[in-house]
Amino acid sequence: MKDHQIPKATAKRLPLYYRYLRILHNAGKLKVSSTELSEAVQVDSATIRRDFSYFGELGKRGYGYDVESLMQFFAKTLNEDHMTNVALVGVGNLGSALLKYKFHQSNSIRISAAFDVNEDIVGRIVDGVPVYPMSDMKEQVKIQQIDVAILTVPAQHSQDLVNELVKAGIKGILNFTPARITAPKGVLIQNVDLTNELQTLIYFLHSGNVLTTDEPENHETTESE
Repeated sequence: MKDHQIPKATAKRLPLYYRYLRILHNAGKLKVSSTELSEAVQVDSATIRRDFSYFGELGKRGYGYDVESLMQFFAKTLNEDHMTNVALVGVGNLGSALLKYKFHQSNSIRISAAFDVNEDIVGRIVDGVPVYPMSDMKEQVKIQQIDVAILTVPAQHSQDLVNELVKAGIKGILNFTPARITAPKGVLIQNVDLTNELQTLIYFLHSGNVLTTDEPENHETTESE
């Protein structure tokens, strides 16, 4: 990989490329062009070539890209060869839905522990995931070597829980709450505001402006100071 920072928009497209390459590989396809990729993932071919250029020479002019080698390259880039345990904090409606999702598009992501205050579900196994009390969070994060947490709790409790997660050693937080949380430098926060996403879609639907699919910047990723 070239020795400079990859743009956030490019990084967000890498899983999209990887998933389609897996489909091609499973179908027995040996090579693919940027034009074919463009049609499949709805990202223009110039953007795809620019994204790939950040990682060096991944293909040959006039030949295209070798599907298997490119798939393996992105698997390594996305840490698909390493299992990442994830904690879910908040097993309400959204949290329960995420437990059912199983992250089937990745073989390297597993929600291994969930935490909640509801005594009716604490101590139970929900969709294959044990639910612990909040008081066990710090201990379980360390025992299970969890670096990433998904936050699906009421907004008024989010910052306090973030503080506890950081103390426990969490390095990345996917924040589904509407609150804009803060964390120390070195802890990555990605905000996913479903209401904002829907309102943005509705705006473009009625405004007559064009919502492009090759610059998905709505999901904000920040590294806290």
